[in-house]
Amino acid sequence: MNPLLTQLKFLLFHKSFMWLLLVINVLGTVYGYIWYMWQLKITDPIFLIFVPDSPTASLFFSIALFGWLINRNFKLIEALALITLVKYGLWAVVMNIWTQFEAGPIGFVGWMLVVSHFAMAVQALLYIPKYKFNWIHVLIAAIWTLHNDVIDYVFGQMPIYRSLSEHTQTIGYFTFWLSIACIFVAIKVIKSSLNMQSK
Repeated sequence: MNPLLTQLKFLLFHKSFMWLLLVINVLGTVYGYIWYMWQLKITDPIFLIFVPDSPTASLFFSIALFGWLINRNFKLIEALALITLVKYGLWAVVMNIWTQFEAGPIGFVGWMLVVSHFAMAVQALLYIPKYKFNWIHVLIAAIWTLHNDVIDYVFGQMPIYRSLSEHTQTIGYFTFWLSIACIFVAIKVIKSSLNMQSK
């Protein structure tokens, strides 16, 4: 293995680094829920759990990280973390860059969101060797993810980007296929794991 990759793997899976990453994710999760607070205040209580998509994804990953640190695998949470963190990480990157083209400069906060959400997606992929979920966990996570899309784009509970409001149907279509792609990533993880076990 390349020495640089060996060092990177050592860093990623070192418990001190993972504890630091857990703290960062918890803080990011709290910030995310605060970010959504204004939308939550105008949301029907029945839909509250489906509105703050990104912070809930990072919450799943935080729980998964904590599990790894105590030598546990919360398998359903891991499946939810991988699918939703990659999905909403990439989704927010696309939405903010689209806003840049549609409405003008998004400023420091907008680019901070681009970088932080891209990092969310990347970290979910970097920890693929840690995931121990199976088909049933991916099925449940897939149902959750696609159901969330229905709530967002059929019942109108999507994250509000006022400058993109006229493109809601296009965003909904893009989001559905992004969900499918992320579900297939999780399926690929299972297949790779089974192939490794069979060797």
